[in-house]
Amino acid sequence: MSLLALLDYAAVLVFAITGALVASRAQLDIVGFAFIACLTAVGGGTIRDLLLDRNPIFWIETPSMLGVAIVAALVVFFTAHLLESRFRTLIWLDSLALAVAVAAGVGVAMSQEQSAAIIIVMGMITGCMGGLMRDVVVGQLPLVLTQGELYATAALSGAAVAVLLSPYFDGRLYPLLACAVTTWVLRAGSLYFGWHLPVYKSTPPKS
Repeated sequence: MSLLALLDYAAVLVFAITGALVASRAQLDIVGFAFIACLTAVGGGTIRDLLLDRNPIFWIETPSMLGVAIVAALVVFFTAHLLESRFRTLIWLDSLALAVAVAAGVGVAMSQEQSAAIIIVMGMITGCMGGLMRDVVVGQLPLVLTQGELYATAALSGAAVAVLLSPYFDGRLYPLLACAVTTWVLRAGSLYFGWHLPVYKSTPPKS
């Protein structure tokens, strides 16, 4: 199995679990679990492949990825009630999924020899869009838009690190590993230590 395929499988699995956890919080039925899990798992990668004109789209080329997402949804359907805090589990798994998915998107764009800007954008899209779709469909504030938290910024930083390191390595393994680690450390730091960007606060007009 190639590195890119491995990253896609890992991103699909972890994002599918987060989708199923969101479905459990929304108290959906088993079909709803499978739908949200699959949407979350392949949403970002699908947009990436469409924008890059990559044919076939990754999960159409490898349908077993949908199987992985559905199995993950079924497992969560029968076990989610055992978790003490589904939201806490969700946000930490989502941070891991973000890191892996950004690396997957960066790797695909690098394999097509895209420019640095496109590589970074594809990493961000792959990492952020699946979770954004998941949260919008179930009607909750997307994690990517949570006030001040490092999410898209973590994805951008991880992708940028991969671009900066790629000229110094023959293969993509170490730049993509650095991408995933950077993304996860920033996102985890935001969750655990409260790292954040300044947010806009309106001030009343002076009389």
